[in-house]
Amino acid sequence: PDSANLLVSSLKEKTGLPIHFHTHDTSGIAAASVISAVRAGADAVDLAMDAVSGTTSQPNLGSVVRALKGTQFDSGLDSDAILELSSYWEGVRKNYAAFESDVRFGASEVYLHEMPGGQFTNLKEQARALGLETRWHEVAQAYSVVNDMLGDVIKVTPTSKMVGDMALFMVSSGLSREDVEDPNREVAFPDSVKSFFAGELGQPYGGFPADLQKKVLKGETPITNRPGENLPPADLDELRSEAESKVEGAISNEEFQSYLMYPAVFLEYMSHRRQNGPMHVLPTPVFFYGMKPEQEISVDLEPGKTLVIQCLAIGETDADGNIRVFFELNGQPRTVKVPNRKVANLVEQRRKGEEGNPDHVISPMPGMISSVNASVGQLIEAGDVILTIEAMKMETAIRAERSANVASLLVSVGDNVDAKDLLVEFSSAK
Repeated sequence: PDSANLLVSSLKEKTGLPIHFHTHDTSGIAAASVISAVRAGADAVDLAMDAVSGTTSQPNLGSVVRALKGTQFDSGLDSDAILELSSYWEGVRKNYAAFESDVRFGASEVYLHEMPGGQFTNLKEQARALGLETRWHEVAQAYSVVNDMLGDVIKVTPTSKMVGDMALFMVSSGLSREDVEDPNREVAFPDSVKSFFAGELGQPYGGFPADLQKKVLKGETPITNRPGENLPPADLDELRSEAESKVEGAISNEEFQSYLMYPAVFLEYMSHRRQNGPMHVLPTPVFFYGMKPEQEISVDLEPGKTLVIQCLAIGETDADGNIRVFFELNGQPRTVKVPNRKVANLVEQRRKGEEGNPDHVISPMPGMISSVNASVGQLIEAGDVILTIEAMKMETAIRAERSANVASLLVSVGDNVDAKDLLVEFSSAK
C-alpha cells in the first residue's frame, strides 16, 4: 500500500497526467493498495464485481465503494445497484464452475516471485498439464530464480510468459540455475527465451546477462533497436486474402483482427465452427456439459428459425468407446453416435532415451509434437531444429547436438510425449 502511494503521487507530480491504477488481489490485501492509490490522487482504479473479485482477479468493488463512502473520495456509485449486478454475475459464474481456478486464498508468495495476477492461474494450469501440479511451489521458486537470473525483468506480457516458460522448463527438466548458466551444458531453451535474448521483445532495463545471452543465441547476432522497426510494412489486403483463403470464405473485420493477432487460435476456432456449426447459439450449460435425458432446449439459429431439441436417452459405451444418443429434432426422432470423452484413452508407452547416448534425441518435457523437420535417412547438421514440442502455448525447439543421419523417427505431429521419451535416433557416431 505504501508503494502505491509513492508510485501514484510521484507520477502525478512528475507528469501531471491522469493516472489509472490497476492491480490484482493475489496477495489478499490489494484493496488497501487501491485505497492508498486513490488517496494519492489516482484518477481511475480497476475493481471487480463482488461475485468475481479477489485472489487473481481485482479487489472487491462493493467493499471499496463502501469504504470510501462519505469521504472526499466517495465514488458516488450506487451500492444497491452493485449488489444487484453482483447477484447476476454470481449466477453466471456457476455455469463455469468446472473451470474454476483452485486458487482459493491470498498468496503471500507473490512477494517472492512477483508473478502478474493474470499469469498466476494460467501458469498453474500449465504446470498441471505438464504433470507438475504437486510441484507448484518449485515452479514458483523457479520463477523467482529465472527472474533474478535474467536481471529482474519487467514482467508484463510477453516477458512474463517468457519467465514462466523458462521456470516450467527448468522444473520439468530437473535443471538448476547452475545447470542453465553452465557454458558447457547443452540446454534446449524454450523459443520465447531465445526471442527475449535475441532482442525481439525489446531491450531490458540494465541490458542482458552477457554470458547467458551468448549461450542462448549460439553465435546469432541480437537486434538492438526497437523490434517493430525491423518488420516490413503490412499489406492488409494481402493478409485478408490469405486469411479468407485459409478459412475458405469471407471474414468480418472483427474476425480479420483476430487473425492478425492470434492466427493459429483463429484458424482453430474457424475449423471448429465449420465442423460443429454456430455453437454460440447453445445455452452455456449445454455447450459445456451436454444434455441430460428428457431435457429439451430451443435454439434460435436466426430470426424465424428455431430448433427444438429433446434428449431422449443415452446408450452404453461400445467397444470402440462410442455412445449412441437418441434425441428428437423438431419432433423427428434421430440417432447419433458420439465418442465418450470420459473413457480414458490408452496412453502409448514410449521408449525412454538413454541419457548421455549421442545417438538419442530425448524429450526434455511433456508436451505435444507440433512440428517435425526431419525424416529417416536425412543428414542433420549440428544446431538444426529437428522438431518442436508444444505444451500449453510454450514451444520448445529440439536441436541436433551433432551432425548425423536420422536412423529412426519415433514421433509425428500431434503425438503426446513425456519427459525423457526417445524422439529421434541417429546413426551410431563414428
